[in-house]
Amino acid sequence: MNLISKVLEEKRNQSTSALIPFITAGYPDISTTVELLYTLSYEGADIIELGIPYSDALADGPLIQYSSKIALSNGTYIDQVLAVLKEVSPKIIVPIVIFTYYNPILVRGLETFIKEASVVGVKGLIVPDLPIEETDFLSFLCTKYNIELILFIAPTSSKDRISNILSKAPGSVYLVSSTGVTGIREDVNNDIKQLSNYIRSHTNKLIMLGFGISQPSQVSLISQWCIDGIVVGSAFIRILSNDIDNDIDLLKVNQSEILKKVANFCKDMKLAIKS
Repeated sequence: MNLISKVLEEKRNQSTSALIPFITAGYPDISTTVELLYTLSYEGADIIELGIPYSDALADGPLIQYSSKIALSNGTYIDQVLAVLKEVSPKIIVPIVIFTYYNPILVRGLETFIKEASVVGVKGLIVPDLPIEETDFLSFLCTKYNIELILFIAPTSSKDRISNILSKAPGSVYLVSSTGVTGIREDVNNDIKQLSNYIRSHTNKLIMLGFGISQPSQVSLISQWCIDGIVVGSAFIRILSNDIDNDIDLLKVNQSEILKKVANFCKDMKLAIKS
């Protein structure tokens, strides 16, 4: 079993949920990304999801899209992300999942990308626009290099499609909490509880839930739904954006304030999870 599924299974056995923060690599800059990874690792994250910035991020909402825009303007591409992970991975205590789109992987070369990611310590991969027809080969490569490919299930997925996805998922699946893109939402879609129960009744695969989760009260509620991992993304990006000047040409980063606020928010989210 891959390390990602091991972490999630441990949480399932404890009747609780893993906290999985998301940040965009290179936002607000590379040096802050390095410090954020350390901070999240030591302030309550069980797994960290690191996004590779991409100009056509169709699954991402405005906050994450803008963070990608700034990161790209800073020159943050795959090489820079791999360099960060090479530096950070040996020094942190939680596994890292890469979130990226399919085209950058294709351009890099499927096996080249997976091998490079493995060398720098990546343990999981999420590709939201991965065609189901391409899943088998990418999953084979990930298994070869000890990376867990995590497949998406949408709330609109048919039972047949859910069955197909579950049959192809190596160990865990990412359940999307609502239709549309990522972003901060005031309410949690309660229908997801029924969908999660349906999935658990048909498989022992581990379940991560993401999209729109932004408040401790939401995390507290979801952790009672037998969800194994809770992904929080846009809420962390919002904290970063509140402490920088977002003029790309005059970017000013208050790194100490960012790290302090991220640490406090991460601890609050961790405390909200049902123990």
